[in-house]
Amino acid sequence: MMCLFPEVGYRLVWDKLTAGLSGIPVVCPTAKALRDLRRRLGSAPVRALFDVLAGPLARPTTPGVRFGPYRTVSFDGRSSQRVSDSDRNRAWLGRTSHHDYPTLELMTLVETGTRALLGAVFGPTAEGETSYAGRLLHLLRPDMLVLWDKRFDGNAFLSAVTTTGAQFLGRLRSNRRTPALTRLVDGSYLSVIGTLRVRVIDAQITVTCTDGTVLTGSYRLATTLTDARRFPAAVLVDLYHQRWEHESAYHALRHTIMNGRLLHSGDPIGIERRCGRSSRSTRHCGPLWSTPPSASPAQTPTAAASLSPSKPPVTRSSRPPTSSPRPSNRSVSSDAGSCPACSRPGGSR
Repeated sequence: MMCLFPEVGYRLVWDKLTAGLSGIPVVCPTAKALRDLRRRLGSAPVRALFDVLAGPLARPTTPGVRFGPYRTVSFDGRSSQRVSDSDRNRAWLGRTSHHDYPTLELMTLVETGTRALLGAVFGPTAEGETSYAGRLLHLLRPDMLVLWDKRFDGNAFLSAVTTTGAQFLGRLRSNRRTPALTRLVDGSYLSVIGTLRVRVIDAQITVTCTDGTVLTGSYRLATTLTDARRFPAAVLVDLYHQRWEHESAYHALRHTIMNGRLLHSGDPIGIERRCGRSSRSTRHCGPLWSTPPSASPAQTPTAAASLSPSKPPVTRSSRPPTSSPRPSNRSVSSDAGSCPACSRPGGSR
């Protein structure tokens, strides 16, 4: 009930909850009594509800959720969720230079086709996204293909992902140097990162905004899908666009569900409960943590440059419906052939 009426306080929520119990004696606890009771209960009920709600929503036959035999999921983090500026929150989270309030680092694993939350962890921003994502690796399965942005390309993290049996398609940092060991028919090439054998695709991305602004950028993608004939480069470049569904999930959490509000608890225990409460406002989200059985929940508060020049470039574009001046047309220059695009319009940052 608190998540349905976040602005009215404990007593008014209690009154709404008991309004239909006419003729039955109902106690009238004070706001402090209700608050103290919630503290005694802790986050265990929210944690139990997480076990019920979190997980993939799509069936194997649901359109737009699979790439061949793989269910597409995505890692991404956000550090823009503000909390109350109290002494205990500052001691836990510190203060960032670009926010007036302490902020949480939130890391989630999402099913891209439905934006369903599979698991999440949160805590101080100083720990780093890769460290938080490592706590969610136990949720990966061999039938999953993981997408992520360029901050997840550390050698140790890539090796840890492959030990789960899942495949990945992720962006590499621009200063990452990958040796070209074998050139493939679609212009991509086989390489190694640490001891891991990967396939690298260089892509030139062109985005045309609704106001006519044209933005370009170079993406270097690495994947464990090394069969270029079964998974052509152009198809994988288009598939990578599905990662933006994760951005839409964050937009819904912060601006639609939370409506830009702070998390108003003054200590880490209250923040943990409120994170879970906010996320349960939609079926696609659960409480914001997920830890393997051995961990303690309380402690877890496009391809032009490298492709064959003998083939003409192919342009890929999509126009997701939007009324804001955000990218609505995506053009990918590639000479990897004319394979059908895998992306679904609608994702936006």
